[in-house]
Amino acid sequence: MFSTLHRYERRYQGPIQAVIFDWAGTLVDFGSFAPTQVLIDAFKGFGIDISMEEARQPMGLAKWDHIQALGHLPGVAARWQAAHGRPMARGDVDAIYEAFMPLQIERVAAYSAVIPGALGVLAGLRERQVRIGSCTGYPRQVMNQLLPHAAMQGLVVDHAVATDDLKAGGRPGPWMALANLIELGVREVAACVKVDDTTPGIEEGLCAGMWTVGLAVSGNELGLTLAEWHGLDAESQSQRRAAAGRKLAQAGAHEVVGTIADLPAALSRIEARLARGERP
Repeated sequence: MFSTLHRYERRYQGPIQAVIFDWAGTLVDFGSFAPTQVLIDAFKGFGIDISMEEARQPMGLAKWDHIQALGHLPGVAARWQAAHGRPMARGDVDAIYEAFMPLQIERVAAYSAVIPGALGVLAGLRERQVRIGSCTGYPRQVMNQLLPHAAMQGLVVDHAVATDDLKAGGRPGPWMALANLIELGVREVAACVKVDDTTPGIEEGLCAGMWTVGLAVSGNELGLTLAEWHGLDAESQSQRRAAAGRKLAQAGAHEVVGTIADLPAALSRIEARLARGERP
């Protein structure tokens, strides 16, 4: 007779150990305007007008990849062809990126006020001994400007990974999120949550095997300043939030909330799912 062998299935059912945050539209820069407006200005320097809506479409990618993706949008590609007599090439992406970088370094702080609720949420995580990681579509040179500016406002994370820190690259791959866990010494990927306002950022968390929370109000999908958001009537807020939330949910977010201020309730729901033996 042969005995039946049962594979042991290991399930983590403890508390959340780490939260990995995006930056623009998540922790700082309500509406995520620093990257979009500077991209618009960089393209304008090459004779190409792009709209804010176009600039937002590839948001979440590394900035070189973002520029390349913009060049592939039909409308932008047609305008480039008309202005330059040829399709956008890799060298053009390099040239726009080189023009973009000093503008982004110069202006990132001006756009990067801490989003309301962020400081309290991070303080609450630290009280629970949850590690706080972060990653971004910004390159390291930009983060070197942003991190001290955030610290001056009281926002400090345990670790930050920039999109050009790793040979493997950035989003939507899992590498930046996983690099945080290595640095933070977190061994349970299923005990980690990725928080982001873009679909590539949600995909990043899913690829890493983490729980994901999408932010529908403060980030790229809604694309309003805090004042513009508060200026909407209740019905308009509900409609705009629902539309942004649907995109993040369709990308696979386990939870979708408004801003980082709403994160604690989402984390409680995720911990309840963990306790039931569910996995990301």
